[in-house]
Amino acid sequence: MYRIPTIAALCLTAALAFADTPPAQPPEGQRIERLALLLDLDAGQKVAVQKVLTEQRQEMKAERKKAREAGSARPSREEMKAHFEAQHAAVVEKLRPILSDVQLKKFEALTDRPMGPPPGPRGKRPTNDE
Repeated sequence: MYRIPTIAALCLTAALAFADTPPAQPPEGQRIERLALLLDLDAGQKVAVQKVLTEQRQEMKAERKKAREAGSARPSREEMKAHFEAQHAAVVEKLRPILSDVQLKKFEALTDRPMGPPPGPRGKRPTNDE
């Protein structure tokens, strides 16, 4: 008699608990496999691309750690955007000798995304009406 309302309440609670969690990023191995598939990389290219992306990720971690330790103020949005674009351009230049022109264009298309909040309910900006 009490089973159906209890089960319904548990399902609703579980649904609400998982509604605000962002989607998990795939592990690094799966990301490079997906990129290799999308760009049609051979084994040598795959290793070289993974090395470049790992180096870039380590540089970014070191920069964040250094900024945190220095206690510097958070950069403005324009500064962050300029820094992101410079980092992206540096990665593209490192990948230019590794990838073909077609592969490089695909990589740029895959990594070209506007800076800002992600789409969806969390990224929705409130309007003046609300």
